[in-house]
Amino acid sequence: MTGLSSIIITLNEEANIAECLASVAFCDEIIVVDSGSTDATVSIAQAAGAKVVVAADWPGFGAQKNRALSHAVQPWVLSIDADERVTPQLREEIVKAIDSNRFEAWDMPRKSSFCGQYMAHSGWYPDRVTRLFRRDRAKFSDDLVHERVVVDGSVGRLSSDLLHTTYPDLETMLVKLDRYSTASAQAMYLRGERSSVFGALVRAKWAFIRTYLLRLGFLDGRLGFVLAVSVSETTYYKYMKLWLLGRRKPGSRV
Repeated sequence: MTGLSSIIITLNEEANIAECLASVAFCDEIIVVDSGSTDATVSIAQAAGAKVVVAADWPGFGAQKNRALSHAVQPWVLSIDADERVTPQLREEIVKAIDSNRFEAWDMPRKSSFCGQYMAHSGWYPDRVTRLFRRDRAKFSDDLVHERVVVDGSVGRLSSDLLHTTYPDLETMLVKLDRYSTASAQAMYLRGERSSVFGALVRAKWAFIRTYLLRLGFLDGRLGFVLAVSVSETTYYKYMKLWLLGRRKPGSRV
């Protein structure tokens, strides 16, 4: 017994969910909160022994993960995404961290792949994320996107990587680019932020320079260049969508 619940939120993740669930099979409890998948995600999760909760609405990433957290019963929680994998080395560290009882939460380095290559630079590594925490001492922020774990207490550091197969190909990247840029623009708009066409262009150029030069993306080879262009595009569309939201008539829905 590890005293550990794993929580995962999903939407049409049949290509990822089986490997994800296998990597957290050491947990005492696995909870999947699905927001209406039309593929085999739910049946795959159920067959793997996960407790599946189907949600009728989509409140945003932060609120959805808090919904998953509300179903956990073990004292410790490990939150991962469907396209993430816990390695055997990280699993051993997690078990030892829980046994040590030293901190209320732990973060870990996340190693992300882009079109089949794990990126060692470009601002992608080490991408430390807090994913292991005491259930009664932490919760997720209510952000629509880019949510974070808010911890009441101290956070320790693990050294083994959480693997993240975020963009297996450019087609997947383009789909996620559109979804995340829309969610980010809506979140910024609700916070009172605004943009302009010129501002979107400047921010996009800076995003490329920061990723490829300042964060040493050129050391990731040709895919480092492709990634820097992708980051620039994401930034451009995010701020253009924010500009378009600002042009709507007062009182119209976001």
